[in-house]
Amino acid sequence: MAKDSSFDIVSEVDLQEVSNAVNQARKEVSQRYDFKGSKTAIDLDGDTIKITTEDDFRLNSVVDILKTRLISRKVAIRNLRYGKVEDAAGGMVRQVVTIRQGIAADKAKAIVKDIKGAKLKVQAAIQGDRVRVSGKNKDDLQKVIALLRENDYDLELQFVNYR
Repeated sequence: MAKDSSFDIVSEVDLQEVSNAVNQARKEVSQRYDFKGSKTAIDLDGDTIKITTEDDFRLNSVVDILKTRLISRKVAIRNLRYGKVEDAAGGMVRQVVTIRQGIAADKAKAIVKDIKGAKLKVQAAIQGDRVRVSGKNKDDLQKVIALLRENDYDLELQFVNYR
């Protein structure tokens, strides 16, 4: 009897790489000529990044620097949610960037619905913030991965624990 094969669909961000990217962005901001004498701060606290600076132009520049550093460290920027720009004390502006970890319940349901709609002989089950797909035929599992890569779920999906 054939053994079931399976894999997990997750959406995770390596927080150590985010920390490294934030440190690189801080260093670049401190060395750039257009930020000389400005009070720009990039703070990482758990899964949020707070950017504080003097005006919208500098804020956009800092966000671009941060995105560049995150991309160079292979961090999925699709998992970042940018808050609205707020006024801070002393004429400064602030923006909070939230790092999303895991697959939300509504996205997981959409993934399971798409897998079941493909009429492949696989089972999909939501397990917390991940989706487990199992089936007897490894080719069907490969087809599921191809199907999910074609669709846009507004998340960066990773396929792990392939057995």
